[in-house]
Amino acid sequence: MRAVKRSLLRLFKRFLQHPSVRAELDSHFLLRHIHLPHIQNRPAPYIDLSSVRESPTDVGSRPPPVFITSRFRSGSTLLWNLFRQIKGCTAYYEPFNERQWFNPTLRGVRVDDSHVGVSDYWREYEGLEELAQWYQPRWIDESLYMTERSWDPAMVRYIELLVERASNRAVLQFNRVDFRLAWLRHYFPQAVIVHLYRHPREQWLSFLRDKREMNALDVDRTYRDSFYLDSWCADLRCQFPFLERDATPHPYRRFYYLWKLSFLHGQHYAHTSLSFEELVSTPEDTMTRLLHDVDWTTAVDVPALSALVEAPRLDRWRDYADAGWFAAHEEACEAVLAYHLDSASAAQSARPPGG
Repeated sequence: MRAVKRSLLRLFKRFLQHPSVRAELDSHFLLRHIHLPHIQNRPAPYIDLSSVRESPTDVGSRPPPVFITSRFRSGSTLLWNLFRQIKGCTAYYEPFNERQWFNPTLRGVRVDDSHVGVSDYWREYEGLEELAQWYQPRWIDESLYMTERSWDPAMVRYIELLVERASNRAVLQFNRVDFRLAWLRHYFPQAVIVHLYRHPREQWLSFLRDKREMNALDVDRTYRDSFYLDSWCADLRCQFPFLERDATPHPYRRFYYLWKLSFLHGQHYAHTSLSFEELVSTPEDTMTRLLHDVDWTTAVDVPALSALVEAPRLDRWRDYADAGWFAAHEEACEAVLAYHLDSASAAQSARPPGG
């Protein structure tokens, strides 16, 4: 009898772990989600509680940090490296990266060959081993969607330490905060958020490790994940159900959904935006504007900085597929996005006050 019971339990666990069952359970959870009342936090009336911090993080007299948000393969390493060359700047590369730059035993020595002019990613993290007590591997591809009310004190303290320990004005280049920008703005209201984006067709090509195997005709069968497309879609499908693999089997469509949603969030929450194409085509004008937008007060030799930029060819996507192939997928995605986002906006508008 016990053997039968154990067998049934194992079978039930396998049933619960099936993707379709997990998706159904997730959807039920979302439908049952209870909206908290809009109660404003106020100071306690007792003197011994007056020093308890109730407000978001305060960077004090330091210059406000700069947070760069960008998708993978959008030129964020180039932008980070340009800031890295500026005197008076401490530029941190991908703080949530799984290689944990503050940990010499984990980070290794490998540098991506496509990152021209970069010899390491971790120089600014030297001596910051204390970050290990706050770093959470789940930040990589779990709970990717965060609102102002999301709870992650470890993430707050981790970012605070990077800003506090910076010897100069802190610049943090993120590839994993696209859908956490509302949270970042809430907890770090003084920070200036810079949104960098790239043409999706060019980004897609940079995204593929083996373009010959994952060609336009076969990619729906031969796609192999390199930059978290599958794991991100699996995590974000609760907020955006069309990211479910069964709902959208073609990888370029899932990629385009993430690109467009990331772009919309960046445009909505960032203080300033720039494109990769601007950066590499007119680096001097673009960097001058960007430094003005983030209120950079120390002197910067912008012409010397711009000389470090090597402009790549910007229409390589034409070698992968014709415009019609891309447009067909993009138009299908845009129709779904229009329906989903417009419906969500309408539902939000129709909700009664306090609902």
